[in-house]
Amino acid sequence: MSPDRPVGDLFRRFRERLSAEPEDGGAERENGSRATAAGPGVGRTDAGSHDAGLAPHPPRDAEPRRRRKGGRGGGEQLNVPPAEFTSYYGRPILKPPVWRWDIAAYLFTGGLAAGSSLLAAGGQLTGRPVLRRAGRVTALAAVGASTYFLVNDLGRPSRFHHMLRVAKVTSPMSVGTWILSVFGPAAGVAAIAEAAPLLPERGVLGLGRRLLPPAGHAAGLVAAVTAPALATYTGVLLADTAVPSWHEAYPELPAIFAGSALASGAGVGLVAAPRAQAGPARRLAVAGAAMELWGSHRVENRLGLLSEPYTQGTPGKLLRAGRALTAAGVVGALLGRRSRVLSALSGGALIAASVCTRFGIFHGGVASARDPRYTVVPQRERADRRAAEQD
Repeated sequence: MSPDRPVGDLFRRFRERLSAEPEDGGAERENGSRATAAGPGVGRTDAGSHDAGLAPHPPRDAEPRRRRKGGRGGGEQLNVPPAEFTSYYGRPILKPPVWRWDIAAYLFTGGLAAGSSLLAAGGQLTGRPVLRRAGRVTALAAVGASTYFLVNDLGRPSRFHHMLRVAKVTSPMSVGTWILSVFGPAAGVAAIAEAAPLLPERGVLGLGRRLLPPAGHAAGLVAAVTAPALATYTGVLLADTAVPSWHEAYPELPAIFAGSALASGAGVGLVAAPRAQAGPARRLAVAGAAMELWGSHRVENRLGLLSEPYTQGTPGKLLRAGRALTAAGVVGALLGRRSRVLSALSGGALIAASVCTRFGIFHGGVASARDPRYTVVPQRERADRRAAEQD
């Protein structure tokens, strides 16, 4: 600042300039400064607010006003409409599961292993060797594939080993790891025992020929006892997450997975066993289909808004295909008592139905996590119900 122009003179000139401006111009500048001070997007009604991802605010005179009745302070109160749900720039509130298709395949192969071991136990106890052999071999192949898919998702085989360091009853993943560790060796011994007739009768291998059948008998029963837990724990695992459509379907998911496991195991028996030995497979197919269809109907109708992911898009198509294939497989199994070809086709339909059901449930949960509406709206509904109960 120049020393020959004192500060008082500068302020006096500034006041004179302000007093010389017209009142409307000053008011206009004052309003503009207020709008600027309020920040971007606040009090704006132009298209720029839409470009910023914010809903435009209505002008102040758009809403009716009313005086406060009584109370201290007086003043005016706006009739503000109830807020409607909008997401923050459309971003999901929950992070979608990072699981890929191999976890859906893991769900299917685990259920197939469980159902096949139950089928093998039925053939073992009723004297149906072809049914027993088909169930044992399929159970071993399926549990091997299931372990591969699980380890592939974990990234390193050592992580599966590290999960065996602890046994936590409250963790479905920990319990499932131990179930798989018990079921796998038992299914392996039972399947290897089917090769006993191929061994020579003398020598060390002859000893194995004599010892393998009773060992396989015991191992097959152990696998069958563990099979229900293997078939259902994956449903508990999904329901234990924060994914909305999985978590809300916690009563139905274990039943769906159990029915799907029974139906797929029955499909193996219908494909592999002759008509004379396929009786247990037909009964298993009816029981599994009933559980699976009941559970699928429940998750598509009981959950309200959270049922939408199971009825729309890819999950809806998969679940509808699963229901159609299950119904066709059961009808074919009942009508194919005298037709080997029809029984085999029915078994293939039941196995394909299990694949569609598992993948449909998997993709339905992922879809519900990606849309924030399925997280916020049920939360608000629960809060409203609690408030109504308190009133």
